[in-house]
Amino acid sequence: MTQASAPGEGRHPMTGNAMSGDAPGGMERHSYDVVVVGAGGAGLRAAIAAHDSGARVAVVCKSLLGKAHTVMAEGGIAASMGNSYPEDNWEVHFRDTMRGGKMLNNWRMAQLHAQEAPERVMELEDWGALFDRTEDGLISQRDFGGHKYARLAHVGDRTGLEMIRTLQQRAVALGIDVFMECTVTDLFKADDRIAGAFAYWRESGRFIVFDAPSVILATGGIGKSFKVTSNSWEYTGDGHALAMRAGASLINMEFVQFHPTGMVWPPSVKGLLVTESVRGDGGILTNSEGKRFMFDYIPDFFKTETADTVEEADRWYDDKKNNRRPPELLPRDEVARAINSEIKAGRGTPHGGIYLDIASRRSPEFIRKRLPSMYHQFKELADVDITAEPMEIGPTCHYVMGGVEVDADTQESAVTGLYAVGECSGGMHGSNRLGGNSLGDLLVFGKRAGEAATAYARSLGDSRPQVDEKDVKSAQTSALAPFEVEGGENPYTIQSDLQQSMNDLVGIIRTAPELEESLSAIEAFKARASTMVVEGHRQYNPGWHLALDLRNMLIVSECIAKAALAREESRGGHTRDDFPGPDEEWGTKNLVVTLNPEGTGVSLHEKPLPEMPDELKGYFA
Repeated sequence: MTQASAPGEGRHPMTGNAMSGDAPGGMERHSYDVVVVGAGGAGLRAAIAAHDSGARVAVVCKSLLGKAHTVMAEGGIAASMGNSYPEDNWEVHFRDTMRGGKMLNNWRMAQLHAQEAPERVMELEDWGALFDRTEDGLISQRDFGGHKYARLAHVGDRTGLEMIRTLQQRAVALGIDVFMECTVTDLFKADDRIAGAFAYWRESGRFIVFDAPSVILATGGIGKSFKVTSNSWEYTGDGHALAMRAGASLINMEFVQFHPTGMVWPPSVKGLLVTESVRGDGGILTNSEGKRFMFDYIPDFFKTETADTVEEADRWYDDKKNNRRPPELLPRDEVARAINSEIKAGRGTPHGGIYLDIASRRSPEFIRKRLPSMYHQFKELADVDITAEPMEIGPTCHYVMGGVEVDADTQESAVTGLYAVGECSGGMHGSNRLGGNSLGDLLVFGKRAGEAATAYARSLGDSRPQVDEKDVKSAQTSALAPFEVEGGENPYTIQSDLQQSMNDLVGIIRTAPELEESLSAIEAFKARASTMVVEGHRQYNPGWHLALDLRNMLIVSECIAKAALAREESRGGHTRDDFPGPDEEWGTKNLVVTLNPEGTGVSLHEKPLPEMPDELKGYFA
């Protein structure tokens, strides 16, 4: 029974909520083998895999089905299919992924992803995804930063949208239950194993208990903790925080990816993503003096494969085999730092960015064909014609490499029955994610998590962990707590102050004094949040929704700041002005964070990287 189903007997005629009259307050109760929290690419692929493995599965999503943040992934799905370059293979993709992550990746996850992504792409096509084609009729593959070969299977610049459409259509056709506009606030455990989840309908405020021995977290990222972000309102770190409160650990939380190209002007599109495909298709970065500055920022690590003259860089677009790649296609962390340096040096645009120019490089027809979403989006929302003028762009908080620490093969966390996949899991991307690897990550590990969660649930037989009614009452009390406060503070004010603080103190360039200041600020925000007040009723109350989200945002913000302070080096998405280079010793270990025993803050410890087998080490000799 779902909100998506047609209203029938015992259901509210408008919302479709199924009410259980014998429960106090009309609380709903549902039983499943697997509950997937999140309906993006990872969640839907996990749900499909669980269903196909024989599970009774439900998807619970915070917003409407089809509105997942996966639609923002425009460029393509990285997979070594060899359609553009026959010499491409999983070994090269694996090497590129590890090098892009500065060797801090979980090698096994990077290996599985590189090996299985092509099959997952073909599967999507079998299910109806309409990819762009080569002249030979194969799936077209485009260039992206950090990838040696053109390997991104794409649908114009709407790949994420096509992926969600395809997965959503399949999930609906399979009859998978979907609980839309429904937020999970707590996970239940019994005997240290997952027993279920607690949620509420955002529309009516009514509560739901899900009895399920397997829960897959696929909730996405943490971007709404920052003021300038490409992320939508759902990205409040829910999965990260739910996992921590259940006893799981997070890994690599200091590594936050600031996408190099987010719009900075006009205000109507501030932070909105400009796909890397613009640079892959010929766009260049220039400062206010008209200089193509990326040639000044090529790190030694990438010099052998990056063009060091404008002439060679421009030749590459027509003759990729005999020329090296333009520096605009360096990994995202390198490009973002270079842009930030130019702006700080006073060579930025009037609105605090730099210029991304494809208008002078390609014809309007080419741009509209290859980048239809970019063209229409900025024309409609900002009256910016990217076929006629350069865009003003700058780094925007886009993605978190850190997430729930999971087993590489199954995606299970340290808590039995709890799985995490997609952006809310950690390890796959190391210190920096290559563009295009996110969509492959969702498909490869979504499938693996769904199958593993189902295998575990079915192995239990009749001995499934049972939800304790005391835990249900506790979850209900916790959710309603903001209504019980008198004279407290508005959650919107706290969120705004948190976002400004994270932007200013834990942004793209970090220092110890600023990180220490941010941690003090977070403690003050936690104190303020303990007395925040919500007015009105549970129905249609966005203030209440934010009050609950804010708890999660504060936890993940503390994780990021604490790990960033501890890692005294610069690597990937983590740049310390006081430790400007990478440190060999720091390259051998991860930072792991857990909730402290009191549940009031974050504990941190170091953990050695998993040892890579010798046969894989050979790719980096």
